[in-house]
Amino acid sequence: MRHLRPAVFISFALLLSIVWTGCKDHEEQKKAETTDAAPPSKPVNAPVFDADSAYQNVSKQVALGPRTPGSTAQTQCAAWMEGKLKAVCDTVYKQDVHVTGGDGKSLPCINLIGVINPSASKRILFLTHWDSRPWADQDTKDKDKPVLAADDGGSGVGVLLEVARQLKANGLPGSLGVDILFTDVEDYGRSEWGENSYCLGTQYWARHPHVVGYKADFGILLDMVGAHGALFPMEGYSTQFAGDIQQKVWKAAAGAGYSSYFPYVAGVEITDDHVPVNKITGIKTIDIISLTLDPQKPFAPHWHTHADVMDIIDKNTLKAVGQTLLQTIYETAQPNI
Repeated sequence: MRHLRPAVFISFALLLSIVWTGCKDHEEQKKAETTDAAPPSKPVNAPVFDADSAYQNVSKQVALGPRTPGSTAQTQCAAWMEGKLKAVCDTVYKQDVHVTGGDGKSLPCINLIGVINPSASKRILFLTHWDSRPWADQDTKDKDKPVLAADDGGSGVGVLLEVARQLKANGLPGSLGVDILFTDVEDYGRSEWGENSYCLGTQYWARHPHVVGYKADFGILLDMVGAHGALFPMEGYSTQFAGDIQQKVWKAAAGAGYSSYFPYVAGVEITDDHVPVNKITGIKTIDIISLTLDPQKPFAPHWHTHADVMDIIDKNTLKAVGQTLLQTIYETAQPNI
């Protein structure tokens, strides 16, 4: 990630709330929601997300080092994730291919897809990238060295592995299936190479899905979902491509008790993995991504720097995102809620 474009805020009152919250700390930012928010969903019997387990999943990845294309850590992390998925999914697919970077280099790319309830026609796609950025281009030193990517890479994997573990332990109705996609080589892009230099693993999967003709009812992308003080405004492209799904998930967040993390505030447009999924596959997919309320500086200070380490990971944030996903899954499995 990624290219961004400022989004137009939806009302003058909302703009005032954004200006006001921009001067406050995270606790005050949690009050930034507007009267446009949908009522929370009714209680649903969703499993309890284990933030400690998710945190350990993140820590394991970071301990391997930067997961950059061609590195030993890339191979080791892919093997570890494949093993974790096989323990909780019915089927696991591996795409071990090469993609071409914006600099013309051939890059090893490993996508993993865990499938739960493969026979179900009603499906939800969850995805996140797992690679590390090879350059700390937003840092003030060691700009040419890779980042550890605890949040920007590690956190999404950590959350989705724990979601899958809870689904394995608690089960899903046979009418609903879940697919978990870990995409590689997302962060090997540069703005001067163009937007298509990002999200290379996702672009490959979208054109060569693990199942011919694959479709899902909707998709949810996670990106930077584990840091202290994280806030998840409504990313702009998600609103355009899948506004109804975005509303569904933000309503689920309220139902799970985490509306403070998911305010009804318009965010900037981010060219992220959900964009090729929407454009190439037609699957309506949203992005849950940590953003500030400043459209000129939408990313957290640790973004693309060497500060993206375990110290910035917060179990409370992991819990908020993971529980929201479980709420969404079990609401979808019980459509009369």
